[in-house]
Amino acid sequence: MTLRIHFLTAAMIVAFVSAAFGQGTEVAFGQGTADSNLPVEVTADSLRVDQVKGTAVFVGNVLVGQGEMRLSADQVDVQYEMVDGKSTGKIAQVVAKGGVTFVNGPEAAEGDLADYDVINQKLLMTGNVILTQNKSILSGERLSVNMVDGTGVMEGRVKTILENSDK
Repeated sequence: MTLRIHFLTAAMIVAFVSAAFGQGTEVAFGQGTADSNLPVEVTADSLRVDQVKGTAVFVGNVLVGQGEMRLSADQVDVQYEMVDGKSTGKIAQVVAKGGVTFVNGPEAAEGDLADYDVINQKLLMTGNVILTQNKSILSGERLSVNMVDGTGVMEGRVKTILENSDK
């Protein structure tokens, strides 16, 4: 679930969108580089599992790590895919709530809530969303990302800060 933003593209789009029309900004994202074969480690203060509903809920100081990628949140809900009332063991959806932070190397995304539809590979982050890549920052209220093609849209009073890479 790597988020790679091309800030030059975002900056060009933001420059052409006036404040009056600033309801949304299209954002280009790069393809993920994480190795999904690496083990995933989850730590939390508590874990509740409901096999009938196919859910697992990690609560309190949740940290999920895979390789150099990290996800932290107050709570992470995992919904497993269900077929004929039974869990397939495949994760269908992950919802992180409260102080959500994704970090992968110099890139990070923060928000109040992150909802990742694993089956359709779509990520929705809402509430005070901030993306950083090195010294560049993009913020808004809602970020929708298609993880398959690496495209995304930031909406809600979008703001960007770009650092000159020559300095």
